[in-house]
Amino acid sequence: MAVAPNLVRFVESAGVEAVAYGLETQAWLSGYRNFWRYFFANFWKIRELRALWREVSEPITKCWEQISSTLTSLAEGADLLFTGLPYQEAAVNVAEYYQIPLVTLHHVPVRVNAQMLPFLPAPLARFVMTAYDWLGWRVEKKVANAQRRALGLPKATRPAPKRIAERGSLEIQAYDEVCFPSLAAEWTKWDGQRPFVGALTMELPTEADEDVALWIAAGTPPIFFGFGSMPVESPADTLAMISGACAQLGERAVVCSGWSDFCDLPHFEHVKVVGAVNYAAIFPLCRAVVHHGGAGTTAIGLRAGVPTLVLSTDLDQTLSGVRIKRLNVGTARRFSVTTRESLVGDLRTILAPQYAARAREIATRMTKPAESVTTAADLVEKFARQRRGGG
Repeated sequence: MAVAPNLVRFVESAGVEAVAYGLETQAWLSGYRNFWRYFFANFWKIRELRALWREVSEPITKCWEQISSTLTSLAEGADLLFTGLPYQEAAVNVAEYYQIPLVTLHHVPVRVNAQMLPFLPAPLARFVMTAYDWLGWRVEKKVANAQRRALGLPKATRPAPKRIAERGSLEIQAYDEVCFPSLAAEWTKWDGQRPFVGALTMELPTEADEDVALWIAAGTPPIFFGFGSMPVESPADTLAMISGACAQLGERAVVCSGWSDFCDLPHFEHVKVVGAVNYAAIFPLCRAVVHHGGAGTTAIGLRAGVPTLVLSTDLDQTLSGVRIKRLNVGTARRFSVTTRESLVGDLRTILAPQYAARAREIATRMTKPAESVTTAADLVEKFARQRRGGG
């Protein structure tokens, strides 16, 4: 496996050989967060937005040669190349070079469709997604074609998503159809090329799980707050906001700090702060969950059958919030504009009985975690056999 440098030890702990690939995850997250915060408040300031996006994209561009050489070395003699959305451009070029099957994993429907942007008319939604692909191609075209030239491949003239689809690649949709109820019908022309498997979540136990479960059992079910890999700018202000809002509502809270530093902050009796927990084990013990709207966290919350408040920091997470609202299992707001007062109001909303009932109903329509993993693995193995002549 080729993974971000900070994930090498994690992968190796599962007994799989890992190679550092691309950037450290935290090297671009803060810049990515800052871009979207500025975008939502100043979307008309094109020059400033381009400068902020350059801060995110330039480090990736600079390491493209290393990405290509690492992947080319690892893929030699492989039966199949499997990639996520990051660096998919580099992956499709290497797969073409070796003439081996390519599988991509999508945590949301990123290929052109009318469901991803449900607040727009269908033709306009498809146009916006098509335009986004072409804008991305303009940014990466130079380095992508330099990679192709080094591999002896002809120059590419269209975005990677189009070439991936036209090549007959398997594009696994790792989310549930219930979140995009009309998407399967829209994509029937792809004839099984974009199968839905449900969210792929690891649900690994942590050292804190038992302690957190005992704390929860000692009182009323709390509200869970967690922001995962998206760092918050001021952990102290965030904890104060959460503590104050929950105290006002008479609620307890579990706060998962994730990649943010919540050390050496004031202690509150009704708030328990932990570094990491197994969401799948803890979410069902809570009254509601509040998080950034990441694809995996959102899916675990839906499977747990508890109401959700999404406090988003980027576009994907904002769209997760839109889906939560359309499913009537919660509400959403941008984290950058959240205050203690707005948090109190949003929590009152999602703690209403109708949201809990709807969340329980949606949970019954979600794919089981083990089923998602098995289905995805079977699809990849079958695809490799078919494309490599194994029957």
